[in-house]
Amino acid sequence: MTPSRETPKPRGFRRLERWLVGIAMAVVAFVLERIVMHSVTKQNSAPGAEPAATTMTAKGGEVDLE
Repeated sequence: MTPSRETPKPRGFRRLERWLVGIAMAVVAFVLERIVMHSVTKQNSAPGAEPAATTMTAKGGEVDLE
């Protein structure tokens, strides 16, 4: 015996609504990804920009980084 669904499958307007929400979420994800990628490539391609130096602080004995 197969278990019956407690809620019926969405029909009509509910089905259309779910479809439209899915498309809207995909568009939002695409736009956000474009904004992030544009920011990353703009940051990496700045003319004459050198990477910022990093500072390491250690407590205790001598540290060999090689």
